[in-house]
Amino acid sequence: MTDLSQIVKAYDVRGTVPDQWDERVAEALGAAFAQVLNASDEPGDAVLIGHDMRATGPGLAAAFAAGVRAEGRAVVELGLASTDMLYYASGSLGLPGAMFTASHNPAQYNGIKLCRSGARPIGQDSGLAEIRGRAQALLDSGGSRPAGEPAAPVHRRDLLADYAAYLRKLVDLSRIRPLKVVVDAGNGMGGYTVPTVLGDAALPALPLEIVPLYFELDGTFPNHEANPLDPRNLVDLQRAVLEHGAEIGLAFDGDADRCFVVDERGEPVSPSAITALVAARELAKHPGSTVIHNLITSSAVPEIIRENGGEPVVARVGHSFIKAEMARTNAIFGGEHSAHYYFRDFWFADTGMLAAMHTLAALGEQSLPLSVLAGEYERYVASGEINSTVDDQAAKVAEVRAAYPEAEADELDGLTLRFPDGAWFNLRASNTEPLLRLNVEAPTRERMTSLRDEVLDRVRR
Repeated sequence: MTDLSQIVKAYDVRGTVPDQWDERVAEALGAAFAQVLNASDEPGDAVLIGHDMRATGPGLAAAFAAGVRAEGRAVVELGLASTDMLYYASGSLGLPGAMFTASHNPAQYNGIKLCRSGARPIGQDSGLAEIRGRAQALLDSGGSRPAGEPAAPVHRRDLLADYAAYLRKLVDLSRIRPLKVVVDAGNGMGGYTVPTVLGDAALPALPLEIVPLYFELDGTFPNHEANPLDPRNLVDLQRAVLEHGAEIGLAFDGDADRCFVVDERGEPVSPSAITALVAARELAKHPGSTVIHNLITSSAVPEIIRENGGEPVVARVGHSFIKAEMARTNAIFGGEHSAHYYFRDFWFADTGMLAAMHTLAALGEQSLPLSVLAGEYERYVASGEINSTVDDQAAKVAEVRAAYPEAEADELDGLTLRFPDGAWFNLRASNTEPLLRLNVEAPTRERMTSLRDEVLDRVRR
């Protein structure tokens, strides 16, 4: 018997195929999604469905569509899509959607990211738990499709060109200086979207020379995993930037909703620096606006937001929390340490491509190399995220908390301890694995290293 609690996570559906889920499960989830939409009077009478380049995507998407149609809702098939293309479709067409992707996970995984119309997020507290319950009931009863009920129709739409044109309107790259840009798509959906967004002959030519790495769509990831958060997966991009004398390197994850940046020296630019850079650009257009950042971004981020006349608001880690807080505050922009970037002009949804375009614009509008430009936004030394396997996560977090009575504590998301010298660390449990995730930041490398090693010793002993 399938236990959906194993694959329905805090923000999405994610698991290995076929042992954890298959097309039968996808059909039940599609029917349950449509039932929840029907019960909430969701606008429109159709559901958008897209999938990434994974081999299991088309079959799972088709089964999900069958479940949706059995509940009386039509389906709009987008075919191949990046996750932010699905969000564009949901926002521009005013329809709910389902994106079949496992993002940066290995080849045997697949998953579903769901949204309501206008790209509004669906998480455990905003409909996903109900979808899981309804789908579980359908599976336990032995089926998902009502016998004899006619299926709603299927329509097909290709929105790649419309998506590209929309992004081009948000960031003007036509007047920047010529830039050589290495892009590592990791055999993921960036290989599908980048050529159209940055090089489509139907759109005005841009002063960009794109050097492509691994643009061939291949869900087996033959070159490296499409997870740029892991430094091992940036090595090819770093080497290519140096070999080609490029001004910048961009790396997208599997579904291309995240973008990582490498400077002209082949050195990674932290997502916090990109968050601060884009925030400054957006605040220049919309003075006084709110900008959201999660609590693991650098302390430099709220500092720079304030210096540029904005109002920083901290939120929990995770797209459903960020998007909800953005909608509540009408924030102009939001950024996370994991390189998710959210824009009010993009229905408060995340798009790695738009963040990449802002970075290209900032670099190309002046003459400084990216290392110097990004250095203006990097003020502290960070450890990056370090994972430790821990059986009793709550007990270990409590033990660490007790070891630092002098620190100021914050429990918005896990445990954050801040020290008088400006150093801080966050220790939080994974939503899906028996892991504790540690992030440390300090004014100097020596202080960061010392605090990091001290906390890790307590976590792992």
